[in-house]
Amino acid sequence: MASPQPRVGVITYPGSQDDRDALWALAALDAEAIPVWHEEHELPDLDAVVLPGGFSYGDYLRCGAIARFSPATAAVCEYADAGGLVLGICNGFQILCEAGLLPGVLLRNASLRFVCRDVPLVVERADLPFTSRCAVGQRIVIPVKHGDGRWFAPPELVHELEVNRQVVLRYGEPCNGSVADIAGICNEQGNVMGLMPHPEHAVDPLLGSADGALILASLVEAARERVLALL
Repeated sequence: MASPQPRVGVITYPGSQDDRDALWALAALDAEAIPVWHEEHELPDLDAVVLPGGFSYGDYLRCGAIARFSPATAAVCEYADAGGLVLGICNGFQILCEAGLLPGVLLRNASLRFVCRDVPLVVERADLPFTSRCAVGQRIVIPVKHGDGRWFAPPELVHELEVNRQVVLRYGEPCNGSVADIAGICNEQGNVMGLMPHPEHAVDPLLGSADGALILASLVEAARERVLALL
């Protein structure tokens, strides 16, 4: 019997740019990719959720600050609180931090310039639903494209995240000035993750790297396991 396709929702906000890329990448990795409009007060029957990159609401006030109040974001918070798998990419990471699902904040890059290039990343955890296809210490290459990607938190919070093993990815070279070179983090429960690099733009070697598929395929696999557990 063929493995069931997990249903992975991708939230589209006004200003989202990478929602279609995320839908395509997830479908290419054998998920049933479901578009979800930001005005939805309830999520459809889903096995995982992705908040994509872009410039939700034009990045007015702060990146993700308005999207945080979207009906769909409230539904995502409920979904995450119930243990659902949630991945935030770039602007999606910013939204998750603004919504309180992840700690810290994303600030303007230290260079005050937009960064758009492939970057090496070091995997810190391989035991999460988002990194099961990776190995600890593995170096992967995934592109970034952001102007507000500098993750920041006070020293005591950074120490707490290090102790709790909530740092998932670090930049392998200087990128945007993020504290401790942090590129991706998760919540304490490990079911919510945010990262600034764009794995959906690195699922085909023709794009220069297929390392992003390690992240997204891990998510699809974890979501599929949840489906099989209910059969």
